[in-house]
Amino acid sequence: MSEGGGEGAPERGGLRAALGGLTTRGRSFLAAGLAAVVCSYLLGQADLLRVGLLLAALPLVCVLVLERTRYRVAGSRTLSPARVPAASEARVRLRMENISRLPTGVLMLQDRVPYVLGPRPRFVLDRVEAGGRREVSYRVRSDLRGRYPLGPLQLRLSDPFGMCELTRAFSSVDTLTVVPRVEPLPPVRLAGDAAGYGDGRQRSLALAGEDDLIPREYRHGDDLRRVHWRSTARYGELMVRREEQPQKARCTVLLDTRGIAYPGAGPDSAFEWAVTGAASTAVHLLERGFSVRLLTDTGTSVPGPDSAGSFAGGAESAEAVGLLLDTLAVVDHSEEEGLSAAYDLVRGGNEGLLIAFFGDLDEEQAAVAGRMRQRSSAAVAFVLDGDAWMRGPGGIRFSGGQVPVAERLRLLRRAGWTALPVTPGEALADLWRAAADRAAAEPQRSAETGAPETAAGGWS
Repeated sequence: MSEGGGEGAPERGGLRAALGGLTTRGRSFLAAGLAAVVCSYLLGQADLLRVGLLLAALPLVCVLVLERTRYRVAGSRTLSPARVPAASEARVRLRMENISRLPTGVLMLQDRVPYVLGPRPRFVLDRVEAGGRREVSYRVRSDLRGRYPLGPLQLRLSDPFGMCELTRAFSSVDTLTVVPRVEPLPPVRLAGDAAGYGDGRQRSLALAGEDDLIPREYRHGDDLRRVHWRSTARYGELMVRREEQPQKARCTVLLDTRGIAYPGAGPDSAFEWAVTGAASTAVHLLERGFSVRLLTDTGTSVPGPDSAGSFAGGAESAEAVGLLLDTLAVVDHSEEEGLSAAYDLVRGGNEGLLIAFFGDLDEEQAAVAGRMRQRSSAAVAFVLDGDAWMRGPGGIRFSGGQVPVAERLRLLRRAGWTALPVTPGEALADLWRAAADRAAAEPQRSAETGAPETAAGGWS
C-alpha cells in the first residue's frame, strides 16, 4: 500500500512483518497444513499431502498478495479547534481517499492519542471504490493543560479470507494544545489612577520643545494648522508637526511556579488555579489595550513581539492572547526556592501595574515580594491560603502551612500591595472586584490614619 496525501507515506515492514501479521485463523491453517504434510510423509498418503499443501499455501498466498497490494490511499486529519481550553472538547476529523484504480478491501482505521485524551478511536471502513473517500470523526477532551500529539494514523488491511492483517502507519503527527481556562473579569478600576494607566493614559508629545522638533513632510489631508513654518522655511517645503503619540499602559503578570509553594496536584489544585488566574488577567488586560508581560519566579520573562518585550493589546490582542495561552499551556512547577530571580528582573525598570499570583510564602519571600512593589505604580497580589488548600474533605488537615496567611497579607499590605487571600472554590471575578474595592478604600484609610498614601495605578 502506498499513499498520496496529507498524512505522509505509510511505513512498510517487508515480508517478515507481513508474516507476523498472520491472524489466528491463518496460523491455524498453516499449522494444520504442516501437520498434514508430516503425516502424509509418515503414512505414505499422497492425497493427505495435497490437502496439507493447500492448507499451508493458502495463508502464505494471502500474506504475499496483501503485502504486494499497491493501494494508494491519501489520509488527512483536521482539528477543530487546534487550541482548546481545559475541560472542553475538540473534534478530530479523519479523511481517507482511495486514489488508486483498484478498490480497497475492508480497512480498520486507528488514530493514536495520549491516554489523557481518552481511548484510541477505531473505525471500520467498508470497501472503498476507486476514487472514493470516507470521512469519520471523534472527540477528545482533557482536564489537564498541555500539548498532546495526535497520530500517527494507522490503517489495518485484511485479506478476504481473514488469514492476515497488516498495519500501515502514516508519518504525520498533529498537536492539540490544551490551554488554561479564561474566566471573564468585571471591568473595574483601582482608585487613584496614575497617569499613563487605565483611562488616565498619558500622552507624550513627539517633541520636547522647538529645538527638539522632528517634523515630517506635509501629506495630503493634513490639517494646515499643524504646519510648522520655521521648518518649512528651512527645508523649502511644507513641514508639519508630528502627532501626539499615546503611551501604552504597561502591566506585568507575575506567576509564582515554585513547586514547594503549592500543595496537591491535578486540575483542581492550587497551582492550576494560579495558572488560570494569570491567564484570565493577561487576557483581560490585553483586550483593554494594555501592554502585558508575563513573568515567572525563575526570572523568565516570556518575550513578546513588541519593542519592550511585551505583548501589545488593542487591535493586535487576538494574536497576543494566543501566544500567551500557548505559553501557559505548558508552564510547570519550578525548582526555585525563592522569588529573588523575579525580583532582579522587576527592579530593572518601571513595571506599571503589577499583578502577582503567589503560592505559599514564608516571611523572607514575603519581604522579597514587598520590595517588588517599589518599581510599580500599583500592585495587586492574590496569595494562596496554603492552610485552606491543605484541608481535605470534611476539613481534615493533611499538613501544616508555613506562615499564617494573615501575617503574609499584613507584610505585603505594609509594603503597598493590595493583597487578598485565595481559598479553594474562590471565584477570580469576585476577588478581582474585591481588589478594586480594597484599592479604592486604602487611600481613604491612609488619610484618616495620617499614614503616607501609596501610589495606586488604574486598571480596568
